[in-house]
Amino acid sequence: MQQLVEKSDVNVKLNKPKTTKLQTSVRSIKKDWQLYSLLIIPVVYLIIFKYGPMFGNIIAFRKFSPGGSIFGDYWVGLHYVKMFIADPTFLKVFKNTLILSSLTLLITFPAPIIFALLLNELKSRKFKRFVQTASYLPHFFSVVIVSGMILELVAVNGSINNLVEFFTGERISFIQKPEWFRTIYIGSEIWQGLGWGAILYLAALTGISEELYEAAKIDGANRWKQTIHITIPGILPTIITLLILNIGSLLAVGFEKILLIYNPLNYKTSDVIATYVYRVGLESSNFSYATAIGLFEGIIGLILVFSANFISRKLTNNSLW
Repeated sequence: MQQLVEKSDVNVKLNKPKTTKLQTSVRSIKKDWQLYSLLIIPVVYLIIFKYGPMFGNIIAFRKFSPGGSIFGDYWVGLHYVKMFIADPTFLKVFKNTLILSSLTLLITFPAPIIFALLLNELKSRKFKRFVQTASYLPHFFSVVIVSGMILELVAVNGSINNLVEFFTGERISFIQKPEWFRTIYIGSEIWQGLGWGAILYLAALTGISEELYEAAKIDGANRWKQTIHITIPGILPTIITLLILNIGSLLAVGFEKILLIYNPLNYKTSDVIATYVYRVGLESSNFSYATAIGLFEGIIGLILVFSANFISRKLTNNSLW
């Protein structure tokens, strides 16, 4: 009798129609259609403003003239690619971009992590909230306001030069000197993004179990050892994810801020790919050449993302995909 029941169960399972992934997805959408409807506006935005403009990259391989076809007049192949590779100005701005973006990543990426760890050690809630609010505030200033503040602070008659004159007896034209531009830019990036960048790390810190810290205290671990062996490993997946994303945008340094604070006197260190593309594309109306440079920058970013993700998965078992 038991064998007959088992055979009948097997037959039922064999005769049961298989549910495909498509059918499962359709059922899920029908069940929670209200939630899926919230995706309509973001998806439409991505299609119109992100994926749609990708078709315009075709003019990197075609001769484009204002007033002509949106996809270019005729095919020129890799003419513009060879053109910017052989252009000494492009090589200079590419070097500037690598140096500035690498320094920005090395200095500004660890800063929010350290800041979040320090905030996590504060015992006074009122003081902690005050510090968090004060550090978040600069993020909400527009780039124009921040750039104006930078120019005022580093001006010959600005506050920083008042201090310099007090201690050294002379004033320095910071914004006119190429050797000071990277320091000014990176300093402003730290000030503007420190508190905002720490939000994700503070959120990750709240997910670490207090039992781990209690067990570490029983074993005699001090705060430093607890940070090294519990806190940092606890937020490591968040660190890896943000690091990969930052590496992907390595060449995309802050175009708006640089455009507003740079000048011909500091082009030697301030002129980057984004500002060069702006001058070539919009000011000189050489759209095909500018598109070829932008496409090259995007391909480099894509390679960096995949490389960073692969290395992270091999070394730490943490990755975006």
